[in-house]
Amino acid sequence: MKLPSAPGVIRIFRILAIAEGFSWAALLVGMFLKWVARTTELGVEIAGPVHGAFFIAYGVTALSLWRMQRWPFRVALFAGLSAVVPFTTVLFERWADRHGCLTVAAEPAAEPAAEPAAEPAAEPGNVPGSAPAKETAGV
Repeated sequence: MKLPSAPGVIRIFRILAIAEGFSWAALLVGMFLKWVARTTELGVEIAGPVHGAFFIAYGVTALSLWRMQRWPFRVALFAGLSAVVPFTTVLFERWADRHGCLTVAAEPAAEPAAEPAAEPAAEPGNVPGSAPAKETAGV
């Protein structure tokens, strides 16, 4: 099984931050309709599981980024705590982006192994790295 790349996980994290925030708000509306307005339980029945799934996915993705991006513990802690208050995941995502926690460090390009330039074959009397041999006039 191939794991997603860091840019892929970051993209998923951004989407889940927004989805988790909105699903939290939808669950609060459903709870209001169920407990305050006493009209329907449908909002809680639908938004509850949806929010639960987004909450778990957001948490797993934040933990994955903690490992992949080597976040300090406090950043991972803030990512987790941001899921408690509606829309705070969106604020955390924007904060993390501004502070470079959601950028992928450019990996050094693999340079091809450069072969040393071939030196010309040494002529008799010429040793590479020494002064050229003196030519003598033909006798």
